[in-house]
Amino acid sequence: MKKKCLLPWIDKDTKILIVGTMPGEQSLQEQMYYANKNNKFWSYIEKILNQSQKLESSEEKKKLLQSYHIGLWDSLSVCERTGSLDSQITDEQYNDFSQYESVKYIFFNGKKACKYFKKYNSEYLERRKYLELPSTSPANASIPDAKKFEQWKNALEPFITK
Repeated sequence: MKKKCLLPWIDKDTKILIVGTMPGEQSLQEQMYYANKNNKFWSYIEKILNQSQKLESSEEKKKLLQSYHIGLWDSLSVCERTGSLDSQITDEQYNDFSQYESVKYIFFNGKKACKYFKKYNSEYLERRKYLELPSTSPANASIPDAKKFEQWKNALEPFITK
């Protein structure tokens, strides 16, 4: 089944970019990044940014990230995939990141996000620092949650400014 990514949450002030592969089924249905309640992305971000109030709406989440100059988008613009697993992706088309010159740091949410980004946007990485982080997806159960969170926290915290 053909999947199309969400619009980028990137503006002229974005310094940190978190890149996924392609939103899962629930995210596509709700038109919200990391909408699956079992995905740890938003709980990690809320802890790292010391957010005391749980954010519910897509707009609240977007505003929080933008206040810290953080953006979201995906490596792929379109793909064929049954279900939500990155391992099921075929016939992919990529997103072009070249217009986002303000981005200085890129953090990949999982191996596949990094793999596809490097395949199609390797030149963009030449002038930026980047790091592959463990996927926050519930499908990535091989690493304990506390260890994943520590990796995310240690990677992002040094670059976060308001």
